[in-house]
Amino acid sequence: MSELDDIFADDWGEDHRSGVVAVVGRPNVGKSSLLNALLGQKIAIATPKPQTTRRQQLGILTLPHAQILFTDTPGIHRPHNKLGEYMVAVAESALRDADVILWIMDATEPPNASDRLISEKLANIRQTPVLLILNKVDLLKGVVDFSAHLALAPEAKALHVSALKQTNIDKLIEALIALLPLGPRYYPIDQVSDQNMRFIAAEIIREKVINNTSQEVPHSVAVEIDGFKEEADRSTISAIIYVEKDSQRGILVGKGGSMIKKIGTEARHELIEQMGTPVHLDLRVKVLPNWRDDEALMRRMGYRIASDDD
Repeated sequence: MSELDDIFADDWGEDHRSGVVAVVGRPNVGKSSLLNALLGQKIAIATPKPQTTRRQQLGILTLPHAQILFTDTPGIHRPHNKLGEYMVAVAESALRDADVILWIMDATEPPNASDRLISEKLANIRQTPVLLILNKVDLLKGVVDFSAHLALAPEAKALHVSALKQTNIDKLIEALIALLPLGPRYYPIDQVSDQNMRFIAAEIIREKVINNTSQEVPHSVAVEIDGFKEEADRSTISAIIYVEKDSQRGILVGKGGSMIKKIGTEARHELIEQMGTPVHLDLRVKVLPNWRDDEALMRRMGYRIASDDD
């Protein structure tokens, strides 16, 4: 048995800790970026635009003395359509099921209405410990007063962190482990996510769309993988990018197909890195009017609404 095998043996000891950590915050505070920094690799798409994360995704950090199950959740906000309602419901469910709540706030901005909304929701979950993270401290200059941030979570321990520069990531992991209950290892040591490559491919494509478009287009996009074949020497993936309006389709296609070609090239390069083989990627753009307010279409896109569980 190698030294590594011995460290991660099934006999993890009586002091081993494990549990679920819900990563929450308003849109665009760096939740997914922080999750990727904690895991040491990218499992969640991250963009500068709000409401990038739509579904709960599990990130698994296995250490010799602990296994932390992070749930990356959509940003909590006041929804304007059924997709927004779904996203908030996913985040609220994660809060109820967590052993620890990791609340991310933007250190560069004063708390806003969405931050206060989260504070109200956390007030109803008094038994779950909260760790308050003030992210993006690498962007701060001079002395900053965080009293307004801290007032929203008066009982929480607070840490200053930079997901981008990986400042205080080790301290954050130590603080989380101290709050977790004693427990076993739930996942194999080499597993870092609960999502399959098909889901990851769709998210990578959506990330490239978000990063290359603006205004209403990023929020209107959904990606459906309609063909996925992995072979020893090449992977073949075909996907449909859905938007809600003809004008949005025109933006995504671009003049002479320039935009969809750019998106496809960027997505293909990242998929090659993820999959370790050459990738043939075929993208099409279709209009699906008002899909974000149509429960049947949302279900088709993989966004299960509450009534599906009844």
